[in-house]
Amino acid sequence: MSLPVHLVPSLDGVAPGSTVAVTGDEAHHAVAVRRLRAGEQVVLTDGVGAAATGAVVSTGKRVFEVAVDDVRHEPRPEPELVVVQALPKGDRGERAVEVLTEIGVDTVVPWAASRSVAVWRGERAARSLAKWRATAREAAKQARRTWHPQVAPLASTADAADLVADADLALVLHEDATTTLSTVEVPATGTVVLVVGPEGGLTDEEVTGFVDAGATPVRLGAEVLRTSTAGLAAAAALLVRTPRWG
Repeated sequence: MSLPVHLVPSLDGVAPGSTVAVTGDEAHHAVAVRRLRAGEQVVLTDGVGAAATGAVVSTGKRVFEVAVDDVRHEPRPEPELVVVQALPKGDRGERAVEVLTEIGVDTVVPWAASRSVAVWRGERAARSLAKWRATAREAAKQARRTWHPQVAPLASTADAADLVADADLALVLHEDATTTLSTVEVPATGTVVLVVGPEGGLTDEEVTGFVDAGATPVRLGAEVLRTSTAGLAAAAALLVRTPRWG
């Protein structure tokens, strides 16, 4: 059985024999909801490559302490995979973030595409971004990731094109593309950017802009997937051809 994972701000300087205090909402959920008790084994991670395993030695209302037995540091996975995700409607955005996090995507960029049904403005934008980030955080713990993904601020099409231009490989999913994803050579290092359009599809101007920035339009197959599942399928198809899954 996998040990429960809890996120802490930092594990800098932590070594076997150290005691680490987990506080705030993270501790409250563990103690009050999960009924964490002294003696249980847990894993602590800082989300940037470090993980510490140890036993709970004490619990309080919003705190618990762990005596560390083992600490490991994992290198950042390569290649870095960035998914530019057009805003889906309803709760499909959180679903997309959840599954992308579970399979190992490094950065999720919410994108206000021309045909996105959902619109993030003002307070709604702040709330929606917070939901995406909370979803990524919880999914990363569930997936036992030591490197947690980043959820970037809302991007415009110009922002997304800049990410494409800086990538070592950039792909844009498009149902009319003549190149299939399975034929694309994926680099073992660097940054791979995958652009996933909205339910209404990409506009010609968006496709042209991404191609001009260096992206290759690709398709998965004959089926047309929802935007909330297309990223998952494409990211998995890419990862299986990298050292991360190879």
